[in-house]
Amino acid sequence: MLMVAMAIMNGFDKEFENKLFTMNYPLSIFPKTFQKVNDGDLKFLKNKFPNLKFSPYISSQVIIKRGNQLKGGLLFGVNFKNELNINSVLKSAIKDKKIGKYGLIVGKGIKDENFLENGDKLTLIFTASNPTGFSLIPKMKRFKYEGYFKSGLIAYDKVYMYTTIESIRRVLGYKKGIYDGIHIYSEAPFDDIKRIKKILPGNLGVVGWWQMNGNFFSALKLEKRSLFIVLMLIILIASLNIISSLLMTVMSRRKEIALLFSLGATEKEIKKTFFSLGSIIGGSGIVMGILLGWISIYVLGSFDIVSLPADVYGTSKLPLDLSLMDFSLILVGSVAIVLFSSYYPSYKATKINVLDTLRNE
Repeated sequence: MLMVAMAIMNGFDKEFENKLFTMNYPLSIFPKTFQKVNDGDLKFLKNKFPNLKFSPYISSQVIIKRGNQLKGGLLFGVNFKNELNINSVLKSAIKDKKIGKYGLIVGKGIKDENFLENGDKLTLIFTASNPTGFSLIPKMKRFKYEGYFKSGLIAYDKVYMYTTIESIRRVLGYKKGIYDGIHIYSEAPFDDIKRIKKILPGNLGVVGWWQMNGNFFSALKLEKRSLFIVLMLIILIASLNIISSLLMTVMSRRKEIALLFSLGATEKEIKKTFFSLGSIIGGSGIVMGILLGWISIYVLGSFDIVSLPADVYGTSKLPLDLSLMDFSLILVGSVAIVLFSSYYPSYKATKINVLDTLRNE
């Protein structure tokens, strides 16, 4: 049971990690002042880290207007040639399609909520404003729907949208070569973030995907630890069966134990006998538990016994991944509980009063 529970928790951890890794990007460069990121910064990073992949972007919060319906969203202006090299979700959605001027790729949640079909127009209201007379009017622009992506995480599918960087640059009035940030793909982001921090100028910062979702993964980690402790306590309570059965054996064999003592058996030999009996019982349980655990993981992972809502969990198949560390902790904890459960009854067996037992029984 504990093996299956840990495998499921690890599986969901990996599944969410892969989704967040893609949609949040391994590393992101952002401006720490009002000075924006520019082409000079991009060329500098490319020269210093030729092994990394870069995709500059311009982003803006927008309001999606479709009929009388208004929804919030986040629009990214990107160079799709660069973006598809670092975003596998967007790449699978676009494939060989060429996105035209003011073309729009939206999340599946936005598509479904607005009943979009190819060629439909979607009005976006930007937070930037145009001054007209004595008032400010928000900038509005109609974009052409050209496709959708499905990340598997509803929070992103209902908010994220992509268009060409030239389109959003024209709407927001950005000069050519100016960006809001740079998305970076790295195979080893934990190491590369340290290297990038050392050479970045003071006006730029870098953040990793795990830092942007720290609270989420902390909650998952706490939940996993709590589940492990609770299930280990259940195993501990179950081990009382070993203690009670061995104690009953000791009580029912008081006469035989006393005879063994009278014939010259030592406390060590008596203790070893009952300790071995408890270890065999507990060890058999551990072996059977491991076998049943692996069989359960194999069956759940190979057959669609448990079906999940894909729009909530990002996958319809139950994700399973039992790490070597968790398996080792389960094994060590179970062995420790069995050894303790076997030791106490064997210790009590050596405390029998030989004379009183032989006299009364």
